[in-house]
This record gives sequence, C-alpha cells and structure tokens, in this order.
Amino acid sequence: MKITLIEPLNVSPETIERLSSKLKEEGHTFKAYDTLWKDEEEQSERIADSDIVMLANHPLSASVIHKAENLKMVDVAFTGIDHIAADACRERSITICNAAGYSTETVAELVLGMTVGALRNMTKANETVRRGGTSAGLGGREIAGKTVGIIGLGAIGTRCAELFLAFGAKVIAFSRTHRPKAAELGIEYKSLDEVLAESDIISLNLPNNAETKGMISREKIALMKKNAVFINCARGPIVDNKALADALNNDELGFACIDVYDMEPPIPEDYPLLHAKNTLLTPHQAFISEEAMERRAEIVFNNVYAWLQGNPVNVK
Repeated sequence: MKITLIEPLNVSPETIERLSSKLKEEGHTFKAYDTLWKDEEEQSERIADSDIVMLANHPLSASVIHKAENLKMVDVAFTGIDHIAADACRERSITICNAAGYSTETVAELVLGMTVGALRNMTKANETVRRGGTSAGLGGREIAGKTVGIIGLGAIGTRCAELFLAFGAKVIAFSRTHRPKAAELGIEYKSLDEVLAESDIISLNLPNNAETKGMISREKIALMKKNAVFINCARGPIVDNKALADALNNDELGFACIDVYDMEPPIPEDYPLLHAKNTLLTPHQAFISEEAMERRAEIVFNNVYAWLQGNPVNVK
C-alpha cells in the first residue's frame, strides 16, 4: 500500500518516524509532507496513486478525490469531516476515519479560559495596564453561581460541563442525544430556546452539518440575555456571525468568545466580527496543544493499522 501524509500534523519528525516505522517494516510505502500544498493541483499530485491519504483540517474536494484512482481510505486528523467531500468518498466506497477524542481536553480548557477572560475583562485589563491604567472598573464577574448552557453534549460538551461544574456553576443543556453521564453530573436537558434564554454563559459544541448550519440565527441570538457570554469553539457556519456582530455592537449581548468563523483564518478585513465590540477572537486554535497534537498523531496512525488489519475504527 502507498500511504501519504499530505500535510503537517504539528508534531516532530521523530514522532512521525516512530509512528510510521511499522508501516515501512511491513512493506508499505510511506511519505510525509511537512508543508501545505499551494493549490488543488499540487494536492492532487501529492495524493497521486496513494491507497491511503492522511490529512488534517484542510479541504479535500470531490474533484481531487475523483482523480485519485487508487484511493481506498481517507484518514482525517480532525474530529469533524465537513471539509471532506464525504459523498464522493462514499460513491467509491472509500473509508473515512477521523481522530475522535484527541482534542476533547484542549478544546474544553480553552472554553473555560475564554470564559474567565470574558468575565474578568482580561482583554481590557491587558490594554489598560499597557496604557498605565489601573484596575478600576475591571473586576468583572465569577463563574460560580452562573447558569451555563451547553449546546451539544457530546464528548467536548460533556467535558466543558464537568469543568464548569467544578467552578460552581449550574449546567443546563440542549442535545439530541441524552447521555447517562449527564444524569450523573446533574445536568438538566432543556429546549434550545430555553437554554439560550436562561444561560449566563453559552458554549456551542456541535458539528457543522445540514441540521446545524445556521442554527444560531438572528432570532436565536435575540433570545440570549443582554449580559450573556457566548462561546463558539465548534464550527463557524452554525452561527449567523453577522447577526452576532450586530447584537454585540448594539449592546444586545454581553460578550462573545469566538475561535471559528465562516472561513479558516486569515479572516478578511471586512468580516463583521473583527469590528464587533466585546469580543475575544482566536484563530481556530482550540484543538491545538502539544498534548492534543501528540494524541492526534497516535490516533490517525492507529486508524491506518486498524484498517490494514481489516478492523477499521473511528469510521465516519
């Protein structure tokens, strides 16, 4: 089999060598690229006659997939697969696997960090001290005693809930799937509208798909408390981000912490959220930590070994 890692995994060359050594010992051909392709043509050239392709969060289009005549497996070093032309893969019975679970801890920790940053005015405080100012008016609020609404109670949403509970918050949730873990934690399920209206802090933790795209609409944003903190470390297209920016600028929402957008960074200069007040913006980094990148690499290589043995895991 020809196996190709077509983009960097943000781990050391030594890690890639260690994880791929067994493939080479078993007679497979393995090649890893340490740069991103410049266009689809170069991406196609990298895939060429590969049987297995490994990639992270950059798009893999139907046209590229159709050109890869030998392709049998797409191994995605990411939780979501909405950047992959999944229908094109399924038409040819190409297996898609993801890296489920690698980023649960690191995303949840950033959600909590953003919440503290928002409630304790960290952005303003940083600017103030650099201008020679004082702490006057910057005390902020605590997480303890607040109602936190989790939208999407999967692995990441559940971990966020655990951390918020440890801070002394009450947690309510909207989720299609009711999990035993939620009952153990004392989380109360409510409708989406109830969660939006009752929460002081809202964390969005859903995948981007046909059902969730645009779910947090202008009308849904209007349900939120005027001093609420809204956090999106999930997927940008789930939210009407123009409406979110308008709500912030019109003092109809307290604060927004955003890691994901309608496109991958760099963000265009005219993007509304860049000019909205009371925001903490990060460049899609929630899933990135040293530990998460190591876990991710382990998972995607294990996916390959499992598929080669006829027992695929993490199939999407």
